[in-house]
Amino acid sequence: QLQLVESGGGLVQPGGSLRLSCTASGFTSDYYAIGWFRQAPGKEREGVSCISSSGDSTNYADFVKGRFTISRHNAKNTVYLQMNSLKPEDTAVYYCASRLRRKYCSNYVSFYDYWGQGTQVTVSS
Repeated sequence: QLQLVESGGGLVQPGGSLRLSCTASGFTSDYYAIGWFRQAPGKEREGVSCISSSGDSTNYADFVKGRFTISRHNAKNTVYLQMNSLKPEDTAVYYCASRLRRKYCSNYVSFYDYWGQGTQVTVSS
């Protein structure tokens, strides 16, 4: 079964940076799109960013544009989310998700087949 593992979360001050990683295992030659989502207490899970299987196209939610950058290193089966200029409202559990055999990504939760366990990001002074 495909497994996704997020890492890189933690506690940072407003204006700080974190880089999240999502590493996939359990597949071989299948390509996949990746999305990053987040869920804050009392809120629904929302799309943050996503990237196509080849990394040639990306999408960002309006609330992270100019601050977050998604990228992938397919040889490592790893997708990154570089988060800069973090704000307290970015505090959430961040999840990566994959959809096998899809080139392009989506910001809809229902699009994805596999999910990681999440990593906590807390932005506080």
